[in-house]
Amino acid sequence: MSGPALRVLIVEDEAFIALELECLIEEAGHVPVGVAARSDEAIALARDLAPDVALVDVHLADGPTGVAVAQDLSGRPGLTVLFTTANAKRVPLDFAGAAGIISKPYSERVIRAALAYLAGCHHGGAPTDAPDGVVLAPLADRGGD
Repeated sequence: MSGPALRVLIVEDEAFIALELECLIEEAGHVPVGVAARSDEAIALARDLAPDVALVDVHLADGPTGVAVAQDLSGRPGLTVLFTTANAKRVPLDFAGAAGIISKPYSERVIRAALAYLAGCHHGGAPTDAPDGVVLAPLADRGGD
């Protein structure tokens, strides 16, 4: 990994998947700062922990609330949202402010590549093409021109 570690919030209601993501994030040299299974927990943790990145599932313990979480979190300065979901069809065309989607099931390689890509973007690197396995939001929806 190049550059400082990203602080990553995991928004996932499946405990095993959340644990696996925590391990993948740490192995990639980043810092998992918290895990939320419900939308209200995700919003509170984002406020309290100021993560750089939030990996958000569409369907959470309180229902299909991940899109609303993404809309809230993506409005926070310095916070990039990526959906990690098997329900990509539930993500609106504007990606609800998220930078992209990683479809489940995903591989360790895809998570590592996505985090490396986001680290580069976060630390002043020029955006490049999406890593394999990541669908980026249209440029206009990511704050581009």
